[in-house]
Amino acid sequence: MPDHRHPSFFGRVAVKAALGGEAPGHLMTQKRSERADAGFTLIELLIVIAVIGVVCAITIPALLRAKITGNETAVLGSMRAVNSAQAAYAGAAANGSYAASFTILVRACPGSTQGFISPDLAGDPAVKSGYSVQLGPGTVGAGEADCNGEATSRGYYLTAVPLTIGLTGQRAFASTSPGVIYFDANGVPPAETEMRPGGSATPIQ
Repeated sequence: MPDHRHPSFFGRVAVKAALGGEAPGHLMTQKRSERADAGFTLIELLIVIAVIGVVCAITIPALLRAKITGNETAVLGSMRAVNSAQAAYAGAAANGSYAASFTILVRACPGSTQGFISPDLAGDPAVKSGYSVQLGPGTVGAGEADCNGEATSRGYYLTAVPLTIGLTGQRAFASTSPGVIYFDANGVPPAETEMRPGGSATPIQ
C-alpha cells in the first residue's frame, strides 16, 4: 500500500492531476509522436512543392513557345494582308506605285467607302499579336500621287518586330514590293538590300 502520508505521494498525484490524469512518461511519448507527425507533414509539403516546380519547369517553356508560334503565325497573316493591300492599292489608286504608310493605305479613294487595309492596321506603327508592324516608303524612290493626292513610292519596306524578343516573338520579318516575306531568327528585320535577288535574307517557305 502506498504511504498516503509521504510528501512524494501527494506530489505525484498533483502532477498527474495537472497533466489531465496522464503520467509524465506517456505525455512525453505522445509529444514525440506529434513532433514526428509534424515533421512528416513538412516533408510531404516539400515534396509537393518540388513536384510543382518540376511541372512548371516543363510546362511554362512549352506554353511560351506555343504563344510565340501563335504570335508569329498571326503577324505573318497581317503582313500577307498588307502585301495584298499594296498590290490592290497600286492597281486601283496609285498607277503602279505604293503607299508609304498605313495611314494612306487605310484610306478609301473618292467615290468609295472601303480602304485597302482593315482599321486595326491603321497605326504607324501598328501593334498586333505581340509585334510592332511598320510600313515605310523604302529606298526605291518616289512615285505618282494617288487618288487622294497623297505622295507614293515606287516600292515599300514592311517590317514586323517582336515587342519583347523571346517573350512575344522570336523572329523578325520584312517584305518589299515583290510580296515575299523574309525573316531573321534573332529579332532584327532583314534590310532591303538583303531581300533583293542574290541577297542573304531567308524567305518564309
